Amino acid sequence: MEDTEVSGAEAGPPRTGEAEDHVRHVRLPADRRTPAAARALVRSVLAEADLDELLNEALLLTTELSTNAVEHARTELDIEVVADRTGLTVTVSDFAAGPVDDLVVGVRNDTPEIDEVSPRGRGLLLVDHFSSRWGTTYLPSGKGVWFRLDRPGTAPPTRAGGGDTRDAGGAAPDGGTPSAAAMSELMQISPDPYADDPLPEFATGLLTRLAEMVGAAGGVVRLDRGDAQGSQLLARYGRQPRASNELLRVPLAVHRPYAGELELDAAPSAYARPLAILAAERLSLHLENDRLRRLDVRRQAWLTFLAEASELLAQSLDVELTMALIPQLVVPRLGQWCAVHTTDEWGRLRLATATHADESVLPQLHKVLQETGPDSIQARLREASRSAAQVPLAGPMEGFAVPLIARGQRLGTLAVGRHQRHRHDPDEVSVLEDVARRAALAIENARIHAERRRVAQTLQQSLLPPVLPVVEGIGFAAEYVPTGDDAEVGGDFYDVVPLPDGRWLVVVGDVSGKGVQAAAVTGLVRDVIRVLVGDGKPLPEVLSRLNETLVERGGGRYCTLALAAVGPGHGDQLDVALHLAGHDRPVLLSGGGAGFVGTGGTALGLLDSITTPTADVPLGPGDALVFYTDGVTERRRGRELFGTDRLRDAAAPLAGYSADVVAARLRAAAIGFSVEAPRDDIAILVLRNDAL
Repeated sequence: MEDTEVSGAEAGPPRTGEAEDHVRHVRLPADRRTPAAARALVRSVLAEADLDELLNEALLLTTELSTNAVEHARTELDIEVVADRTGLTVTVSDFAAGPVDDLVVGVRNDTPEIDEVSPRGRGLLLVDHFSSRWGTTYLPSGKGVWFRLDRPGTAPPTRAGGGDTRDAGGAAPDGGTPSAAAMSELMQISPDPYADDPLPEFATGLLTRLAEMVGAAGGVVRLDRGDAQGSQLLARYGRQPRASNELLRVPLAVHRPYAGELELDAAPSAYARPLAILAAERLSLHLENDRLRRLDVRRQAWLTFLAEASELLAQSLDVELTMALIPQLVVPRLGQWCAVHTTDEWGRLRLATATHADESVLPQLHKVLQETGPDSIQARLREASRSAAQVPLAGPMEGFAVPLIARGQRLGTLAVGRHQRHRHDPDEVSVLEDVARRAALAIENARIHAERRRVAQTLQQSLLPPVLPVVEGIGFAAEYVPTGDDAEVGGDFYDVVPLPDGRWLVVVGDVSGKGVQAAAVTGLVRDVIRVLVGDGKPLPEVLSRLNETLVERGGGRYCTLALAAVGPGHGDQLDVALHLAGHDRPVLLSGGGAGFVGTGGTALGLLDSITTPTADVPLGPGDALVFYTDGVTERRRGRELFGTDRLRDAAAPLAGYSADVVAARLRAAAIGFSVEAPRDDIAILVLRNDAL
């Protein structure tokens, strides 16, 4: 074995020549549990050898050497513990190549106070300070570091050159040098895991212990979290450090946006700066944990904000309401002001909405947004729209603009003003870009829905008569309420068609389903009826031919129909020939009350042959027939239906009223039955004998 000496240390573990009373040798893996296992081994050997007075120093130095080996060598460790009557020797060996970091020791090697000590060097600094002797050993397979702790009152052996080894290594610690117990306490101070904000108390405790160890008159820890609050006092001990004094300043090793430093008003000493650096590193570790925790909490809050913003934007399919909602989401959380511009059909940007955290500044904001010129916000917004990239905004309304792009279409821009005290950080910029993407998608969805609604309304109107005919002695009135989803075309329809014989045909129908396919069938049924009755076909034949058409067409669509041919009867009476093809029976209003008339038949489009019985219904002066679709009777309030009985009861008091009043009152009764939007179309048509 070849021994190599480092400064201030002996080359090999001491051998007293006496029998070794207690020896332990173990091999441990290179993981975070190794220092604890090494301490347990040393503790057991000290207990067996009755060397409890060496416990604090032995555990501290064992932790330093084993932790150092785990972090730097990253190999398995051999730990040998030897105890005899005079003391303890611990050797930590690894299997990595390379030298141990050289150590420059202040007092014990009679060198000036050091300014910088490497992390590994600080560990050896502790070894040099507390051990009686220490050194290194080199083998072909690796290297080891050992230390010797002598029992107090036992004279240590001398080196070959003569003299006491403690004198050879440096002066023994004086009364001003920190003790092992104090060092151990300093290293074991940790934040309260259950406190809401444990850092101030932890930093104060660490600073107090450090100041007491080095005899500092005062000290502070300042921290800037990068939250526009500036440098804040995190901890303070004793008096405020005076600028006139020679202050010991140690920067805190934290990542941006955190920054800070530890200041001590302490007299120069060999161990003040290394201990201050140790304390600063320990504090920095927990500050970094705090930074990461706050960052995680902040990012979780942003995710929650984005989820809530998406939910709010998705709830509205109205273009104007959606655009008005966007600035409300942004201000004041993400900026002082916000403006949404949309691109018109000629590619020009138009201000859709804007808001400011201070409403008194809103007129000024509108004025600035309307200014033109090469350096105006308008010009920067056009650049953002053209380049599809983020563009900074300068001037009195400083901020930045991002394009609104959805499905490859450039819809406009989202401009956001900077915060009152600071500019946007990268996380906020990313969130705003995400808000812009979601807002653009919401605007595009609202526009698509508006277009669908316009198409649906146009198609629905084409399936209904624009006006009902005015016929002397006959009153016609109708009410139509589309389904709650006004972008869908319903299958309910009505019509009034003149017959070749001078009578009028009332048609009320309901095609199954909704949407374009239902609208196509509705148009087909309506046109076939008009063509056949125009050719003078009898109503039973009209229904039979229409059924054949729907069966041949297929597609699973069927239709219910109520046809009523009305014409003059005897005197002032109107004669009504009623044909029902699977449709609900109409309500007859007369002076005697309200009741259902007609006989049910077979719905069209389901079977090859149908039955549609004819019912003759005479209408005296003031009498009325009320036709309706299932959107009325199946209107829901929870599990309760409006139903045919409630319809009849609602119609009974309306006998004698005009057709317009009856239709309007029944529509109001059906709509008022439930607070929910209609799930199905509602169609009501009233036929009344208006003879005086």
